[in-house]
Amino acid sequence: MEAVIAVFALLFLLFVVLGGYAAVKAIGAAKRGVDRTVAQARRTVEDHTLRAKSFAQPGPQGQVAQLRLALRTSMRATQDALHAGVTEDESLKESLGLFERLSAHGRELDGELRRLESEPDRGTLAERLPALRERTERITKSADSLRWAARDRAGRFAEDDLDALSAQIDVEAGALRHWTKSEHAPPPWPDAPPADATTGRQTWPETPRSRPAEEPAPSAITPPGRRPTYPWQKKPRPESTT
Repeated sequence: MEAVIAVFALLFLLFVVLGGYAAVKAIGAAKRGVDRTVAQARRTVEDHTLRAKSFAQPGPQGQVAQLRLALRTSMRATQDALHAGVTEDESLKESLGLFERLSAHGRELDGELRRLESEPDRGTLAERLPALRERTERITKSADSLRWAARDRAGRFAEDDLDALSAQIDVEAGALRHWTKSEHAPPPWPDAPPADATTGRQTWPETPRSRPAEEPAPSAITPPGRRPTYPWQKKPRPESTT
């Protein structure tokens, strides 16, 4: 009896532990989903705000907003392309590592540009714009190079696979149409020769055939026939048997 109670107690404890683990995992997944949704909504709102500032605010503030928008757009597009391609191509892990190092410089520049958006000194901001623009162009150029290289690599793999697939389909299509190439086709009928001018009829060429067995072969010399007898001829005398 005590053993049965102990077994039920262990099963109950196991169910409690598994239920708690499942609940923690579900709460963590829900939290991560909410965080991703909030972050995506925040990025969308911030991008629209930067786009509005780049058109609405003239001067250095508007140019800073343009630089920040270009930087964020390029970095996000490259990140999405590399993360999508690394699941199918393991060689992109090295490119992803290089992008993570580039992202550190990009986040640093994005933070600096965000602080300069509210800079009241327009003169100082205008002096620093060329250096900020050069840094932004270097980072975005590197990000664009990684992104397009990954896309070209994926396109090359798809093209090679398509070429191999087309060759296999051509071979299979030829095998399916094997009846068009008959190996034992009957010989064609001979063409009719032109009509004979004397008879006015068409004559077909005589094909060689075996002569029937019962038909005797013609001899070169005609054998002599039965000679006729006349009444004045004497009958041959029989030879004497003695």
